[in-house]
Amino acid sequence: MKIFQSSIIRAIIAIIIGFLLIRYREETMRWMTITIGGLFLISGLFSCIFYYIEKNKYDKAASQNVSEKNVSLRKPIFPIVGVGSAVLGIILAMMPGDFIKWVVYILAAILILASINQFMNLARAKMYAHVPILYWCFPIITLGIGILVIAKPIEAATFPLKIIGWCLIFYGVVELLNVIKIYQMKQAYDKIEENKIVT
Repeated sequence: MKIFQSSIIRAIIAIIIGFLLIRYREETMRWMTITIGGLFLISGLFSCIFYYIEKNKYDKAASQNVSEKNVSLRKPIFPIVGVGSAVLGIILAMMPGDFIKWVVYILAAILILASINQFMNLARAKMYAHVPILYWCFPIITLGIGILVIAKPIEAATFPLKIIGWCLIFYGVVELLNVIKIYQMKQAYDKIEENKIVT
């Protein structure tokens, strides 16, 4: 459950950051940069804290050789996006003046990491149920935009913040939809497993 909460927090923060990038852009870049840095840092810290809590629970259950029917825990996935978000947050908060120079590369890299994280979550969701192909298309779009912005920053230089802002909002919405769908699939899977144990 904590992993899902972490994903929800990350998605909401991505939507907020995307809105800020679209709405304000260069006009108030300094304070916005510090705010964005703080949001990324909080998001990354939440992901890392939830990861270590779940990892400790998993390790404790594994070391006690608890029978499988009593263990509903799965080994958590290392929070690549969480660590990247925390590092980015520290950089943005400490060096807001350099943000504009590196904005395209940094935020595009975050989009790439975020799409990889979505692929990993969807691959994990396949353990519970079939994942429709449409769900795989969303991270492909995010990954493609991230790579395009890094590969051709000159073409995107007239409105890089707007492009990345909209893409962050898109990522946040897709992440929320994925969390809801994966949670429903896991609940259905757990219910089937409980019925097998009872019968």
